[in-house]
Amino acid sequence: MLPNWPLAAQTEEHALLMQSIVDPFCASQLAPFAKEFDATGNFPQEAVTVAGSLGLMGMMVDPTSGGAGLDTVAYCLALEAIASHCASTAVILSVNNSLVCGPLEHFGSPWQKETFLTPLAAGKKLGCFALSEPGAGSDPAHLRLRATKKADGSYVLNGTKNWITNGKEADIAIVFATLDPALKHKGIAAFIVPTKTQGFTVSKLEDKLGITASSTAQLFFDDVGIPSTHLLGTEGEGLKIALHTLDGGRIGIASQALGIALAAFEASKRFVLEREQFGAPLAKLQAIQFFIADMAVRLQSARLLTFAAAELKDAGKPYSKQAAMAKLAASEAAMWITTKAIQVHGGYGYTKDYPVERHFRDAKITEIYEGTSEIQRLVIAANELIP
Repeated sequence: MLPNWPLAAQTEEHALLMQSIVDPFCASQLAPFAKEFDATGNFPQEAVTVAGSLGLMGMMVDPTSGGAGLDTVAYCLALEAIASHCASTAVILSVNNSLVCGPLEHFGSPWQKETFLTPLAAGKKLGCFALSEPGAGSDPAHLRLRATKKADGSYVLNGTKNWITNGKEADIAIVFATLDPALKHKGIAAFIVPTKTQGFTVSKLEDKLGITASSTAQLFFDDVGIPSTHLLGTEGEGLKIALHTLDGGRIGIASQALGIALAAFEASKRFVLEREQFGAPLAKLQAIQFFIADMAVRLQSARLLTFAAAELKDAGKPYSKQAAMAKLAASEAAMWITTKAIQVHGGYGYTKDYPVERHFRDAKITEIYEGTSEIQRLVIAANELIP
């Protein structure tokens, strides 16, 4: 449950979403099973199916394309709450919402929206976003996955993608490839690739520190044939599509980080109020009070940055810098808060009997995917220094 901190952006519609859909979903589908999801690494298929039936897989997509038609602020509220219970489920939903439905709605043709976006937004299919490669993580302009155009206008894809969330379970992949490496970013194109296409395989699954119930896969493309109708946008527009998509995706990851931090913060408050040392609750110790105060300040500061970015996006204004600020602040706050949460719990925090060790492991990835903290600083600095 979100703390009762006032946000100007919240409306009756937001409150209704949380009370009637998100909170019951978290209570029934996530809270009882999150520890098990983490321990087994099993994909939370039932939770994802239920999320789809509730409209949580295409929250910001127009209802005409199967979505819920919610604004970005509602998306942030929902994702934070979901992540506070299960970070793995949150990133599964975030990728489908932000990185797959987002570019399809913004850049897709009417046919592409009807064919691919509608089932994704309705939760009938799952998507993944395939940009990173073994040698091109933070440097997407140097992709090596090759798209060769044939005489009939179709394409053939060959190469490898790394670190792809939802890669194992996805039905549809948004794949970025180069038509000509010499052109660097001007040679990149985006393709819609059904994962059952011949030549597409999941070649490796990563064994990860955290978010263990979401798959992170290496994808292999061996003469994967793609018709011209599956080109998203135009040739040479791929990097533009990727960067535009990542701006929105960073708001989602900021919300995920907020949820992880919130869970660790609330667990810490409960622990220090119940646990006694030196004949009194830990909460009576000034050092502990300082920890709690600093957690609250970092969490609220990051939340305000996240909702500021969401409001700009909803208003149709530029938000790239604010999205980077939100992602940077929220991910670093999550890492700091979860670290201090373990410290507050002492030896108990280092065991799996308490949830803070899971939150700590889940938090780290938010500083890495969809642009590392270093990349966010570069984006922010570029926006501040370049007129």
